Amino acid sequence: MPAMGIFNSDKNTFTAVLKKYFSFRNETSSLEPLHEILESVRRTDFSDVLDHLRANETLRINLGYYIRHVFAGKSFNLSLTEANILSEYAFLPEFRKRMLNKILPPVESENTVWYLIDYVSVRTAKDLVYFRNIPEQDMDELFRLLGISALIVKKPVKKELFFAMNILAWRVIGNALDVEVVNMAPEYKNFDNPFLALQDEMDVLTREFRENSDFQLHSKDVHYKQVKIYLTQCQEFIDLAFKNSSKYGISGKINQSLLKIRQQLNRMQDILNLLVIDDENDVRVKSKQLVFNIMEYKSHKNNIRELVADSSTLMSHLITNHTAETGTQYITSSFRDYIKMFWKASGGGVIVGALVVLKLFYGAIPGSDFSHALLYSINYAMGFIMIYLMKFTLATKQPAMTAATMAKVLSEGQNTRKNYSDFAHLVSKLFRSQFIAFVGNVLWSFPVALAIIYGLDVLFQENFAAEKATKLLNDHDPFNSKAILHACIAGFYLFISGIISGNVANNAVFYQIPKRIAKNPLINQILGPKIARTASGFYARNWAGIVSNFWFGVCLGATGPIGSFLGLDLDIRHITFAAGNVALGFYGKGFSVDTYTLWISLITVFIIGFFNFAVSFGLSMVLAFRSRKVNFGEVKEIYKEIFRYFLKNPLRFFFPIRSFLDGRAKEMMEKTLPTKSEDR
Repeated sequence: MPAMGIFNSDKNTFTAVLKKYFSFRNETSSLEPLHEILESVRRTDFSDVLDHLRANETLRINLGYYIRHVFAGKSFNLSLTEANILSEYAFLPEFRKRMLNKILPPVESENTVWYLIDYVSVRTAKDLVYFRNIPEQDMDELFRLLGISALIVKKPVKKELFFAMNILAWRVIGNALDVEVVNMAPEYKNFDNPFLALQDEMDVLTREFRENSDFQLHSKDVHYKQVKIYLTQCQEFIDLAFKNSSKYGISGKINQSLLKIRQQLNRMQDILNLLVIDDENDVRVKSKQLVFNIMEYKSHKNNIRELVADSSTLMSHLITNHTAETGTQYITSSFRDYIKMFWKASGGGVIVGALVVLKLFYGAIPGSDFSHALLYSINYAMGFIMIYLMKFTLATKQPAMTAATMAKVLSEGQNTRKNYSDFAHLVSKLFRSQFIAFVGNVLWSFPVALAIIYGLDVLFQENFAAEKATKLLNDHDPFNSKAILHACIAGFYLFISGIISGNVANNAVFYQIPKRIAKNPLINQILGPKIARTASGFYARNWAGIVSNFWFGVCLGATGPIGSFLGLDLDIRHITFAAGNVALGFYGKGFSVDTYTLWISLITVFIIGFFNFAVSFGLSMVLAFRSRKVNFGEVKEIYKEIFRYFLKNPLRFFFPIRSFLDGRAKEMMEKTLPTKSEDR
């Protein structure tokens, strides 16, 4: 029975539309009949459509004639060479173009299949799903009834397919021979370039078709086999270039170029498969496949989600690859490492204690929100860079780094129950590293801030914390302030700082900045080769960390003043700074605080730490999992194994207790050490 909509009338049924337009031989070039037929088919049970076409020979013949007539002479090579293939060499121009096309679709030539599909099928993706859900034998019957089941062997169709393959081959060669693309796969410099060989073989195929329009490819044809081999070799070139990005780095432009070449090679493979006909069954199958392929390419033409996914996956992989290299140093394996982490965190706590007092004085300086944002940003950035260069640790900087390491371990290991147990043990080592870093930061930030404000009180006979003591303590009461939200904001900034670090490290490798510094003639002549090498090494080791810590400081420092300027309650709460601020609040009150304030302030410090950790680690894990294509279905099993391990060995999550799993966890870490950068 027809599935009729509320506003449909009998005149819009499939039967009525068929009689309206095809009770006679319709010579029109108008697309309105085809549009109405498609709409009516979707509202009708498909078996009824086939039954009606079988029972009405005149209507069937006239409909088939009309369809062949409106498609006759319309080129479809654009649907094969342009649709769902990147058209720009950078992400933002491609993104803008797709957004514009979605809002205001471009005006296409009316003499193309592309225009015809746009007009007839406004919802191409939904129409494609509808037709694919129809049983295969029913679709075969429809093609047979309409006389289009041998579409693929028609000379104009084969001509369009060969033309499209040639266009793609020329474009692939132009992109693949770009010097920056070639540099991504130096292993091919001493071999024959597969892209040139592919073009030569395509020229042979095209020449044979021109000389004999009845030329038909078969699966045993030597030319088909050669083209297939060269396409495979070209794909291997692209795969190697992507793989080498961990050694050489990669730019956004090269990433887009490689993606575009891969898409074009895949499209050439699709077209080649359509041209291979071994028997009559292939004619029917390939004819139907051509129609479905064109509709599929069209439905994905302006897909924003796929663009973002394809363009960002590799870059996020590289960012987390470089971040994972840093993350390995934040996971303690022995009691010695554990104590060493405590002293590193203690050093960070001492510096933060001083920064807390400095911020108190900066806040007391009269000025605009902009001036306070500048002062706070300098204060934070200076302190974080000092912590980094002095090899101290800020506890919450660890999760963003270690998350990438965790994801790398999972993606490069065999995900078995035994491997999950080893991973759970590795997580316990990570957790206790975070725990002792928190302890070191907090245990020193609190007394150092207290000691400095007390010393200033003794020296100047004034309690500088008294004026802001009430606000400082109120800010650390989650029931009377947005402390948890502000802690989450700080966690987000920690995540962003990890991305910045990985991006800067990737760019340093791709653009060979350390090598440029070491080989720079001016630096070598004025300062000497030794200083040039020292500067190069310093840049390679530290620059990514310096830049990420600088911007982390700017983000933390500017958020509060920006929120004040906009009239929004925006700020940041960080566990180490929270401990120092609580110390100032207590001192400003002369330690005369009620029991509620005492306990809620101390407890909130650790609540802030939890949300700092949870947000930064969670976001970093999502990015790292996505970049390495870790199956999220496995994550549930991993969490279960970690929970089971915690119930069995809770103390291992806080203290460095030896285990027989230490060796296996160490082996997992060693297997994931990133490839060192190399010269191309």
